[in-house]
Amino acid sequence: MVEVNLMNQILIEKLNELKNIHIIDIRSQVKYEEGHILNAINIPKNNLMSSPDAYLSKDTKYYIYCDLGIISREVCVNLDELGYDVINLIGGYKRWLEANK
Repeated sequence: MVEVNLMNQILIEKLNELKNIHIIDIRSQVKYEEGHILNAINIPKNNLMSSPDAYLSKDTKYYIYCDLGIISREVCVNLDELGYDVINLIGGYKRWLEANK
């Protein structure tokens, strides 16, 4: 099991309070087009992990999510180890949908 520091995670309620953030949806383009968090950009997981430097800057904070927050948590751990400032959205898109009905 991959361990992640709780400081590198955020609840949807806290995310909703933030303004002007960089949020990345790592789900497939099809899922992204079916619905996504407002202002999120889509960078599918495999693209992001194969060449993170093509998409991310090490001096910018990114909020990353998937469907349930499990895959994005692993992605955040890996990106953090590479020196990126990344925060996982706990519960992912499904939790965001529930909180924003």
